[in-house]
Amino acid sequence: MDYIDRIAIAPGKRGGRPVIRGLRITVYDVLGWLADGMTAEEIIEDFPELERADIQACLAFAADRERRAVVVQAS
Repeated sequence: MDYIDRIAIAPGKRGGRPVIRGLRITVYDVLGWLADGMTAEEIIEDFPELERADIQACLAFAADRERRAVVVQAS
């Protein structure tokens, strides 16, 4: 999924964390809710301004960042 149209980083919004469609909801918020066991439907029920595609975009964003992560071993 292409998340470029849904996830943005703005220095003055939420401390420069990636947010969804200019809202004050961060990717971190959504990933945390999912990790806590909430379903996409429950998240959307609590935050009706979100769409299912926003949640998928958060997952794609996180997967892309993980894919680009560099592992450095301490000596």
